Amino acid sequence: MLRSHKTVVPDPPAAPVVPLWVRSGRAVKTAVTHERTKTGARAVARHGLYVWGGGRIVARRTWDGRTGARYERFLRAAEAAGNMELAGEWEERLQHFRDARHRRRMDLLTSPIDLAKGALVGTGMSIGALVGLGVVMAIANKDISDVITPISAVIDFINLLITIVRVVWGPALTIGPFLALLALWAVGRHQQAAPQWALPANIRSGEGEPITPSIVVKALRDLGVPALRGAIKEMGDAGASMLGPIRIAGCGVEVDVTLPSGVSTIEVQNRRRKLAENLTRHEHEVFITIPTAARTVRLWVADSGALDEPIGPSPLVTDETMTADYTKGRAPWGQDLRGDAALLSLFQRMLLVTGMSNQGKTAALRALALWIALDRTVEFRVADLKGAGDWAMFDGLATVLIQGPTDEHVIEATEMLESGVQEMNRRLQAPPGTSFPPLILLVDEAQVAFMCPAKDEDKRPYGGSKANSRYFMACRKVHNQGRAVNVLLWQGTQDPTDQNLPKLVREGAHTRASLALGTESQARMALSDKAVDGGAAPHLLRPGLDKGTLVVASDGIEIPAGQASITVRTHYISTDDAKEIAARAKALRDGVTTLHVIERGEERDPLADIASVVGTAARVRTQDVIKRLSALNADAYGDWSFGDLTRVLDGTGAEPYKSDGVMVIGRDRLARALANRDSDGSASANG
Repeated sequence: MLRSHKTVVPDPPAAPVVPLWVRSGRAVKTAVTHERTKTGARAVARHGLYVWGGGRIVARRTWDGRTGARYERFLRAAEAAGNMELAGEWEERLQHFRDARHRRRMDLLTSPIDLAKGALVGTGMSIGALVGLGVVMAIANKDISDVITPISAVIDFINLLITIVRVVWGPALTIGPFLALLALWAVGRHQQAAPQWALPANIRSGEGEPITPSIVVKALRDLGVPALRGAIKEMGDAGASMLGPIRIAGCGVEVDVTLPSGVSTIEVQNRRRKLAENLTRHEHEVFITIPTAARTVRLWVADSGALDEPIGPSPLVTDETMTADYTKGRAPWGQDLRGDAALLSLFQRMLLVTGMSNQGKTAALRALALWIALDRTVEFRVADLKGAGDWAMFDGLATVLIQGPTDEHVIEATEMLESGVQEMNRRLQAPPGTSFPPLILLVDEAQVAFMCPAKDEDKRPYGGSKANSRYFMACRKVHNQGRAVNVLLWQGTQDPTDQNLPKLVREGAHTRASLALGTESQARMALSDKAVDGGAAPHLLRPGLDKGTLVVASDGIEIPAGQASITVRTHYISTDDAKEIAARAKALRDGVTTLHVIERGEERDPLADIASVVGTAARVRTQDVIKRLSALNADAYGDWSFGDLTRVLDGTGAEPYKSDGVMVIGRDRLARALANRDSDGSASANG
């Protein structure tokens, strides 16, 4: 038999009773600490303190206007800054002020007598004039009583004024103090004369706060340099005398600061982050450079968030009619921090672009190459040692295009440079006055070549930085003499070290540009000690956020006087846009045969090689053919001249001929010559 069991659940314990005084205390605490309460308390305190601050400002202005305190402050500021010439000027102005004040006080001794005399004379003349007017009215109206009519009218008017004053005087005494307080409040509010904690949230956070002399002086005072703080303290409120004019410069402002005696510019440079925070900016929004003036730093302070906004598209993309001029033109690379166009001259300048990985190095280097490609006289030989297709659009534009990261690709890139050295030597041995078209040897990801362990059959390494390192020595030879005959080396590399970017190679570049880097030592490798000591700081750029932003040291770009470098925000050109620009560059040329492999050691067929370099163009100038043959195989054709070309083509039916006044070689004639040779060879074999 089943029995049912009942479970007895005990009643829950009664909640403890919270005393009334505890609940009241919690409610009061919640009310007092609520954000609305805090905001209201700040508003009440702020507006009350505006009156007090406004009173102090008005009192200070009044005191300055009545005394020589202003001149004395500027005099002390000039002395603290060590500018004795300016101190002498302020002392002279102070003396003039005191002399003028003394004359005014001496005039007060005689002014009461002069005032009494003037009052008597004025009263007499006024009464005489009124009586004369009354006589004229009496004669006109033939009524003797009109003689005193003007005097009676004046007496009535004075009585009316007295009545008005009696009516207004009482309310004015009541309202006047309130109007005075309102005026003081308006002055204090305009000057934000309240403690920082009482100001509105948007001002406390500094968002959008304009840069004023007082803000700059306070930022310098709180920088943590005892000598600077002491000097500013001695200057009083005239610390702004250290500052030059605050000028609008692009998306920010620029100001020169003359430091007091005993304060070094490096002490300010080393505190860039703290200075930026004192100016309510992020570190990347403040740039410190050293101009030519002694003991002076130049501050450029961006508007809040302005550097995070993208710049416009490249003129290469927007202007399809743009062309380039290697000799006199300048490449539109981007914008400087002032918002002005950053234009770079490439004429006879070796180029080095470096930075951390994935910061826009290839895009920046490619933008320059795309611009100069719009000059049809420029020849490219390109080695992309990454091989991701970033330079694929130069197929049909460059005479050599190597793409890949392997040792074999490094070997081909090295031989490409060595063929460039042979071309350079040929040009150097030409008759004086001979002009040569520009030849640009471009190697992207050059650190792969310097770190390559491969060796040739003579045990000479391709990589490294020794005297027998082939890639290194080819770079050095081009750097030493290539500029004179327009043979130039452009290199892009990442994370520079002494191993992957030797000192002699990086110092051989005339234009050195760096994206974000990890350390100051890398920045010195990339741009030189002089540039970094002068304020260049690519190691302070933000990786990922400052993509495409370069610090450039070059005489080919306009740099403000006294600075050693300039910061440029480059235009980004996408791969699709790059293909369109490359297509425009190809249309300017007769047709370029691009070699993808540097052939070595094989027996050459000159006629077939000539046909291959002519490509699909209907005709090509003989000089261009010789140049392309040299790029095809420098060992076989590097020393060729017009006579060698004529010798090979003589009797083939493809001899050079004149077209539009220049000697050319025709594609169709070459094709017939090859066909005839092949048919003759076949007939001989059959016979």
